[in-house]
Amino acid sequence: CKKRAAELRDEILFKQPESSHEGDCPICLLPLPIDSRKTILTGCCSKVICDGCNFAYIMRECQGSKAPICPFCRHLTDMSKEEYRRNLMKRIEANDPEAMSHKGFDCESEGDYISAFGYYSKATELGDVEAHFSLSGLYREGQGVEKDEKKEVHHLEEAAIAGNPDARYNLGCLEGKSGRHERAMKHFIVSANMGHKMSLDSLKKGFMAGLVSKGDFASALRAHQAAID
Repeated sequence: CKKRAAELRDEILFKQPESSHEGDCPICLLPLPIDSRKTILTGCCSKVICDGCNFAYIMRECQGSKAPICPFCRHLTDMSKEEYRRNLMKRIEANDPEAMSHKGFDCESEGDYISAFGYYSKATELGDVEAHFSLSGLYREGQGVEKDEKKEVHHLEEAAIAGNPDARYNLGCLEGKSGRHERAMKHFIVSANMGHKMSLDSLKKGFMAGLVSKGDFASALRAHQAAID
């Protein structure tokens, strides 16, 4: 029945992910931080690596005075914008979902929302989590596609289930605006546990308003600190 289906969906939706959607650094194999400012996306092989591995490799390059190459695939990284675009299109032709998502971001940044929608959609079909989050924004703003709140929520949920804390934070905000505060706090707890600062701030406000128990808030604080250490 519909009620049982909704219950099963919630069980999946509110389950604490084992890790974020970023996964592990392909070099050191440690979990990648959820803060994108602490990672880099390689233009040659579309791999996301942590700042630590990137910095360590830069130091080795400086000491050896060699031409800069990718820490992962060893291809030359000193390329022009045109070479970067050609390489990105090669990765897209090879059905690389991260490359498609990145191309979608480039198109969105340039105001080409229709193309961005196409690249994001293809990337989600190939399992890219970030593309789900990006699609939710296009559906929310009606950019390149008609506004559709149900589809916005669908893509946010898919991204949240896969471990995207930003998507889960947005879900919490939507639930809060709709007056479903218990569901909102559940979302904030899950993402705060993953080290998401804005979710922890919202959870603190919920605690002060009596929407979250002292035990749940304390537990989220500990988990948040462990995630960012």
